Amino acid sequence: MKVLKIHTLEKGWCDKDYVMLHAVFQILVDFIEQEKPDQIVDWNSDPEHQQAWREIRSLYRWWRQTRPARKSPLDQKGLKRPHLRWKKISGSENVQLVNYDKKKYTAYEAARKKHWLLEKKWNEEDQRNLHRLIEVRRFLWT
Repeated sequence: MKVLKIHTLEKGWCDKDYVMLHAVFQILVDFIEQEKPDQIVDWNSDPEHQQAWREIRSLYRWWRQTRPARKSPLDQKGLKRPHLRWKKISGSENVQLVNYDKKKYTAYEAARKKHWLLEKKWNEEDQRNLHRLIEVRRFLWT
C-alpha cells in the first residue's frame, strides 16, 4: 500500500479542497526530491520535455519558496485584536459572532480587509498553479 504523507498540513481537520492542493504538490515535491528526475530523465530530448521541465521546476520553486513566504497583514506584530465572542441564536443550535467595536480596532479592521483581498488573490494563484501542475502530470515519471 502506498501512503502519501503531506508534510505541509498541520494535524487536525482540513477542508478537502485544501487537502487536494497540498496532496498534489506533495507529489511534486516527492518527485523532485526523491526520484531526482534531473539526474535520470533527458529533459533536453525534445521541446516538449524542455518546456515541461521548466514548468515543473517553476512550480516546485513556487511551492517550496514563494508560497510559504506569503505574509498576512493579520500577522503583524503589535496588532491589537478584539476578543471574539459568540452568542447562541435562539431557537437553534447555531451561534453567531458578536460584533466588536470597529472604531476601537481600526488597525485590525484595516488588516482584516487587506487579508481578505490577499486571500482571494492567493486562492486564485493556488488554483492557477494547480492547473499548471495538472498540465505537466504526464511528465512526472522516472
